[in-house]
Amino acid sequence: MSPIRYATIVALASAVLATTLTGCTSGADQEAGAPIVVAADLELSGASAQTGKAYQRALELKVEQLNSSGAMGGRRIELRVRDNRSDASESLRNIGDFTNDSTVSAIVMGSCNECAVGAVRTINEKKIPTIALAAAGAVANPVADRRYVFKLAPNAADNAALLTTELRRKGVRRVAVLHSDDDYGREGLSALRGEFTKAGIRLTRNESVRTTDTEVSQQVRRLTTDDPQAVVVWTPPEQAALAATSVREARFTGALFLDAAAAGDLFLGGTARATERATLIFTQTMVIDDVIATNPAKAARRQWFQAYTARYGGYNGYSSFAADAVQLIVDAVARAGGDAVDRDALRDVLETSQLDGLSGPIRMTPDNHSGLMPQALTTLVARGGRWRLAG
Repeated sequence: MSPIRYATIVALASAVLATTLTGCTSGADQEAGAPIVVAADLELSGASAQTGKAYQRALELKVEQLNSSGAMGGRRIELRVRDNRSDASESLRNIGDFTNDSTVSAIVMGSCNECAVGAVRTINEKKIPTIALAAAGAVANPVADRRYVFKLAPNAADNAALLTTELRRKGVRRVAVLHSDDDYGREGLSALRGEFTKAGIRLTRNESVRTTDTEVSQQVRRLTTDDPQAVVVWTPPEQAALAATSVREARFTGALFLDAAAAGDLFLGGTARATERATLIFTQTMVIDDVIATNPAKAARRQWFQAYTARYGGYNGYSSFAADAVQLIVDAVARAGGDAVDRDALRDVLETSQLDGLSGPIRMTPDNHSGLMPQALTTLVARGGRWRLAG
């Protein structure tokens, strides 16, 4: 991509994305002050490094766009990133350091469910607003015990409902499920059981895999021996790729469905043959180049997609959640007002935040700290080595 085209994309993205600031004073009206420091605890190495690096790239690009746009007047956003090595103990050390730094306004945590849940006590005691990108419901619930913790990721109940609707639409009545052996995987299995019962779908068998497993073929073989019409994979991207390949090697002729947690890169690379015609539940931003930009929110999503792709040579679906986390924090700082970091004021504003984000509509309330709305999810299908909008 030429430098001119890249610069144009970034400029357009910055201009449109800046308009998503809600309830802010204009750059001309807001006085220069101390930097807005956003700390990030991410899985940059270990089992979840692929997703963690996508988050880091998204955070860096979003911060650059906001600073270039002048959305916060003379104030700049500063990003501080640490690697938690996909380990909850290391993550807790990072969170402890961030919370003890009085210049840090808020924290963004990555995809590690165990890390986010394990840090709740420290986050609440230190009273620092934190947005986790992990999917498990226990990250943000019960809200009374997680007053300073918010979640931006697809919810298991919403994923299960839409996935079951698609199974029923395709006439599938017998389903096997491969799920991760963690809070989110077990939550997903429970949600699927409930939806299957309502839809008259029989769960023929379920198997679990650890998020660190590099071999899932035995579980897949057991799932396919019961003659299901479809296999549902409810795991992180790394295990989902392994499962798709194992399903193909098992010569399974039924359908393959993937939960939102399995989303990763737009282009499927080495798993393209194994995932061809597979169905994925995810947000529209993954395939926004297939969508006509009929409103400012869709235009912003498309420009984000273009800017990320131009910068990094490809697109990762989960990047939009990290970008939205920064946007929510910056919006809240602007609405809270003042130069000094007031974490309590920031928390109070976050709890009532509304944003037509890059991931979709986001609504936080005092009773619901998991803000991604069900309407953000859609059905995608793998065709020709990449994800496309179904239909």
